[in-house]
Amino acid sequence: MNDSDKKIKSLTHWWRFVFTLLCTLFVTVACHHGGSLPENYQSQNTTCRQVEHGAGISCVPEKFERLVTLDDASLENAIALGVKPAGAVISNLPSYLQERLTGVKNIGRTGEPSLESILALKPDFILGFVYQQQFYSLYSKIAPTVLLQFAHSGTWKEVFTNISLALGKQEVAQQVMENYYQRLAEFKQKMGNKLSKLKVSVVRVYPNNINLYLLDSFCGIVLQDAGLSRPESQNFTAPEAKKIFGNPIQVSIGNELIKKADGDVIFIWTYENNAKGNRTANYQLEQLKSSPLWRKLKAVKENKVYVVPSYWIGSGMLAANAIIDDLFKYLINTP
Repeated sequence: MNDSDKKIKSLTHWWRFVFTLLCTLFVTVACHHGGSLPENYQSQNTTCRQVEHGAGISCVPEKFERLVTLDDASLENAIALGVKPAGAVISNLPSYLQERLTGVKNIGRTGEPSLESILALKPDFILGFVYQQQFYSLYSKIAPTVLLQFAHSGTWKEVFTNISLALGKQEVAQQVMENYYQRLAEFKQKMGNKLSKLKVSVVRVYPNNINLYLLDSFCGIVLQDAGLSRPESQNFTAPEAKKIFGNPIQVSIGNELIKKADGDVIFIWTYENNAKGNRTANYQLEQLKSSPLWRKLKAVKENKVYVVPSYWIGSGMLAANAIIDDLFKYLINTP
């Protein structure tokens, strides 16, 4: 799809929502016999708390019942905090979430929620991130809406904390975070002396390039918390990486520089948002595995290369715990 087609699709999506919203407002006003339309008209809960966020300040019901989440990170962290949304954007559902979403209405893809579906659910709280700010005034007509900041995947703990504040689940969040660190403490204890000696490389294969994930990426933060070291090629903080590479969490390398991907252990994955992209990326991974330069890597020679799922570039607490599962699986339980 070219840029022109994307713009047409975006405009169509926008006007379809506006039309649907206006029709809904019209019907609502008619039902009130010409009376004035109350703000956040679906919500009948008058007890609320002020939540400051990236798009303004919203009065969120103390006892909301029909949460709608607009993206994967909001959905995952809500589930981690014990809140099951009435509706959510559900795309490329990871295995660790599948059993937890029974009864949750799928309202579309990331960046393209079905606004008609949102209206039909009559939510009393909408949660997402500021990249959807252009729709904020419209979402706010449906229900109190909170759009949080999300700089990059490495800020996932801050995002988790902010979501817990928005949902009024601070105590639950504290317990979830404590469990996360307890699991990491167990991992460190079982690793023993090996922990300080191991260099862990993290690699993603795209359709057209190979990227190394750095210290302050999502998975990089989990590895830091686990006490694991990184190769020098990946040992850059977000500010350093932004200044040097123009990207705070990853850097591209060519096949001729694949040595930079080496380590005592390599975790590697592919992931794209569409089937064609995934096929191409998987093909590139197979090509990489057959290359002479790849076969010269230490981790390859020692059979310490592990293909992992795409939650390694996740953005929520459940994905972080899934990475810890992999650390136990491959670094402790694998001979």
